[in-house]
Amino acid sequence: MSITSKPLAVIIFIVLFGGIALSAALGAWQTESTKVAATFTEGEFAGLPNPADIRGSYTFGDVEKNFGVPAATLATAFALPPETDAAAFAAKNLETIYANLETEIGTASVRLFVALYTGLPFDLSTDIYLPSTAVDILKAHGTLSPEQITYLDAHSVILDLAPATAPAAIATESTERLVKGKTTFQEILDWGVPQDVIEQIIGAPLPATSLTVKDYCIQQGLDFETIKPALQMEVDKISQ
Repeated sequence: MSITSKPLAVIIFIVLFGGIALSAALGAWQTESTKVAATFTEGEFAGLPNPADIRGSYTFGDVEKNFGVPAATLATAFALPPETDAAAFAAKNLETIYANLETEIGTASVRLFVALYTGLPFDLSTDIYLPSTAVDILKAHGTLSPEQITYLDAHSVILDLAPATAPAAIATESTERLVKGKTTFQEILDWGVPQDVIEQIIGAPLPATSLTVKDYCIQQGLDFETIKPALQMEVDKISQ
């Protein structure tokens, strides 16, 4: 038996959109991704969300859903302009707001803040900076250890909040050799890190030296927060 074009189109429509409707009813159809942080797998914190899994694409709203830290608290901690939609603000956008700083404030800073705010474990062996507004909130929260307070005091960036549009840092001269988002491969070479060491860390031949390390990581699908401390370690060896 042959089917004419009109009945065939009706059948296709029913099968296609009927399937979507059924999937939606069963909770299996999603039009956008759901960001759920990975959890600790062992120890006393097993089953709880891990702040180290917060990605740059996470909005403050996503962070609130996963960790219970209010988006408004995050906005205050990172001194966002009052008109900012805190729930829709992506963690990676902090790097744009704070692009003028000598020290980098970005996604790693959000991870640190959330961990200390919630009392979840976090590795403090690398240098991660927070605006002084975030440090003040953490200290007022009252759950910090002496070691954590010492770390925050050494990694707090004082802000000049006079401009209403975006936070700005008080200008200071710095001779520190810090690997951050705007650091190029040429700078790392100039600091004395051998080319073969850089290639070993990134797992590939050295790209154009004018390229920033962060842009390279984005292009190659690498985790900048993993590459950065590895390169920083080599830079520190040269500086010693």
